[in-house]
Amino acid sequence: MPDQFTTTSSTSWFSRVGSAFGGIIFGLILILGSIGALSWNEGRAIKTIKGLKEGARLVVEAPIRPIDAASDQKLVHVSGPVVVTTPLTDEAFGVSATGVRLVRNVEMYQWQETSTSETRTKLGGGEETVTTYSYSKDWSGGGNDSSAFAQQAGHENPPFDIEGATVTARDATLGDFRLSERVIDGIGGATTLPITPAQRESILLALGDDRPVRISQNHIYLGQPGAPAPAPAPALAPVANDTATAGGPVTAPATPASQSALTPQVGDVRIAFELTPAAEISVVARQSGDGFLPYRATNGEEMLLVDDGNVPAADMFAGAQTANQIITWLIRVGGIAVMMGGFSMLFAPLGVLGDVLPLFGTIIRMGTGLVGFVLAMVIGSITIALSWMVFRPLVGIGILVVGALIAYLVFRLGHRKARVQEVAST
Repeated sequence: MPDQFTTTSSTSWFSRVGSAFGGIIFGLILILGSIGALSWNEGRAIKTIKGLKEGARLVVEAPIRPIDAASDQKLVHVSGPVVVTTPLTDEAFGVSATGVRLVRNVEMYQWQETSTSETRTKLGGGEETVTTYSYSKDWSGGGNDSSAFAQQAGHENPPFDIEGATVTARDATLGDFRLSERVIDGIGGATTLPITPAQRESILLALGDDRPVRISQNHIYLGQPGAPAPAPAPALAPVANDTATAGGPVTAPATPASQSALTPQVGDVRIAFELTPAAEISVVARQSGDGFLPYRATNGEEMLLVDDGNVPAADMFAGAQTANQIITWLIRVGGIAVMMGGFSMLFAPLGVLGDVLPLFGTIIRMGTGLVGFVLAMVIGSITIALSWMVFRPLVGIGILVVGALIAYLVFRLGHRKARVQEVAST
């Protein structure tokens, strides 16, 4: 049977009215904050566009070996293979590999709480809310504080005592250039690091005997101190005298107690590693001695671009412009959505007052929701357009016209639906 816990709560109409009026101030803050965020976003986007265009005009090609002193402090584009000589090592687990970045990902098998709520408005304006809390066990990359669960008994999680970690190469080079951590952070291509038989001994040596250990399918499984060795799944249950084989699971020698542990236990930890290999990359940055620093355009925009592979400078700038457009639209959509939420809170008292007759309150919310959407579209479009008109008047006017047209069409559609529902209710 599902592990669930249900609570029922009631809120009076007077209490709801008070909360709704109290939320007006917060709604105004959301509206003003979203206007500020939209305005800032447009300024950021315009600054980035101009900075990248300037960079695309000024960038020069530079060799990676030998370093051209004439290009020092200029915006350069270089490409070539990254070289790393010293292996990366996670000392806590004895895992080593050669690459530019080694990441330790940690998960714990623990209780998870999810909840669903169903709210019903009663005659007279009061509300009754039924909340169902469901509990399940699963692997999670963050600690779930079971003290905050609605039902704590039987769902206790131990502390999340092993953190993730990242080891970055300190001797990575691109030709005669040394690569800083910021450049390395821009390199992609991370893959799961295989836990090989050769690493098994060093892992067990680093971990010691404090916790039961099992190594299987590129994961290190740790049990709680004093517990049997954890087994991630029935199919992976350890058998006596398991040995490491290439391409197969690597396991610690089983004990009679561990053979009965066919499933993970709450508190078990599993660790996997990701390795970013040293490969060919392309960099656009300011050449500074034997390294790379962000280039500052005349408008203050800083740029340091890193792509995997041999990518021409023009393509790198085009990709940066595309990324800027995506970020700009995400913030626009998010800002307008927040503004709609602000208007929803602003008009909330009307719907609550109408809930004395639940159907009447629903109709009011439909109307205020439509008005809030239209206002958010109009004000958001005006904010965006005014920001653009400072630099690009034609683009700003176009945005304003499109926003007004969308708001008008939605308003007409909502007005038509409201009339249909009004006729149907009579």
